[in-house]
Amino acid sequence: MSEFDYAHKNTQTGERATPTAQFNKPVISESLRKLRENAYSREIPVSDDETLNFLGTLLHAVRPQEILEIGTAVGISGTYMLEICENAHLTTIEKNDGFYAEAADNFLKFGLSSRITAIFGDAGDVLAKLDGQFDFVFLDSAKVQYVKYLPDIKRLLKSGGILVADDVLLFGYVTGEEEVPKKRKMLVKHIKEYISAVTTDKELHTTVLDIGNGVALSVKLKNT
Repeated sequence: MSEFDYAHKNTQTGERATPTAQFNKPVISESLRKLRENAYSREIPVSDDETLNFLGTLLHAVRPQEILEIGTAVGISGTYMLEICENAHLTTIEKNDGFYAEAADNFLKFGLSSRITAIFGDAGDVLAKLDGQFDFVFLDSAKVQYVKYLPDIKRLLKSGGILVADDVLLFGYVTGEEEVPKKRKMLVKHIKEYISAVTTDKELHTTVLDIGNGVALSVKLKNT
């Protein structure tokens, strides 16, 4: 687990069980299921069933054309999003060279490479230089950086666009369900700063949802 540079737990049994998790299971292809199981077996941070199911439901509803993902990992969530949104293009950012290379292989195996712009680098640096407008942003990277990324994400998000930030309840540390380990206190502080920022921002309408490890769903208000 030392190779990962952001907080996670073994995702095989779910990072944080909610009462509704038993009902919320994503419908995924057999090949993607096997890829997820392989990631679980190596303790790679992967969105749990409930979070992935929520993401899928949202994508089926809004059908974005341009998706930005911050935190590719090995490409599972990116593949899932593009399988649902058959006409969409994905721009995805990853700074771990091992994850980046493995994701590229997985995108190729799934026949998605032509629909993906994969960028290797630190998201803070990449976002500052990135141009374009996105209908949908999935934020699932180093949690301590979420609030720092927000200004650039807002700039890149279309009016009416959707921002989904994963893991904002962080194993229950943020809500007080679980005692915060000493080494995670600063991380929890930064996540709370992100939640405060998106829930008070006049350009966003945000709901924090008790789904999976916690999701913050923000919509960029039109005419802003």
